[in-house]
Amino acid sequence: MREPYSVLMAVHAGSSPAHVRQSVESMLAQTLPAGEIVLVCDGPLTAELDRVLAAYARRYRHRFRIVRLASRAGLGPALREGLSSCRYAYVARMDSDDVSCPDRCAKQLAFMQEGGLDLCSGAAAEFRAAPEDSVCRRVLPVTHEALVRFARKRNPMSHPCVMFRKSAVEAAGSYRDMPLFEDYDLWIRMIMSGARLGNLGETLVYMRTGSGLFGRRGGLGYAKAAAAFGKEAYAAGFVGRGGWAGMVASRVVMALLPVGVRAALYRRWLRAG
Repeated sequence: MREPYSVLMAVHAGSSPAHVRQSVESMLAQTLPAGEIVLVCDGPLTAELDRVLAAYARRYRHRFRIVRLASRAGLGPALREGLSSCRYAYVARMDSDDVSCPDRCAKQLAFMQEGGLDLCSGAAAEFRAAPEDSVCRRVLPVTHEALVRFARKRNPMSHPCVMFRKSAVEAAGSYRDMPLFEDYDLWIRMIMSGARLGNLGETLVYMRTGSGLFGRRGGLGYAKAAAAFGKEAYAAGFVGRGGWAGMVASRVVMALLPVGVRAALYRRWLRAG
């Protein structure tokens, strides 16, 4: 029997209770059950969300643990806090509005242990209303070498279906406050600290999409966040001046496009149908 693993999730007051239930249930239904689900409350929640979490905590009191932050800190700091509470060597990330395939974690854990990997993800199928009605898939390179090359231009991992060694994340400095780029920032630091990456080519997670997703990837705020992230990647020596310019320019241009145009371009150029 494979060793137990932790699941790390985060919710905030704007999270949908129905989506949180669907997400949690998909992790409880894994063919290889998690040793624990650590759920971080990023600031005070709504009464309905609190009731949902309290019901899981009562029903799965030995596996479901809640970490509460007094005020909204953002995804990076919330995941950093939650990771410090995870008890197992391997941690599966899960977003509170996505749906994992039943054999996701079993496949990832076997893949990581057999390949000596520190970080892996897989394909993510995007859907609007129901997982079975997916509109496209994000397919990524699978080998370490290809992923390192890919990372100099685009995010090499699908954050909603990442599994990693806790020790490798902590060795790289863990999550930090890098709004909208918390995961990409961490993957770069992991690569530079010697972590081994790999991806499965099959779909592991159904990711909820829509205007909200592409809305968050636009506007002046996103453009500024992209510039700050690119500056960090350059300062760390991960990309040169030309790579930094390309990394930032492409994201700033996309951020300033209308939402509908941005969504169409993401699905045509940055996704595989």
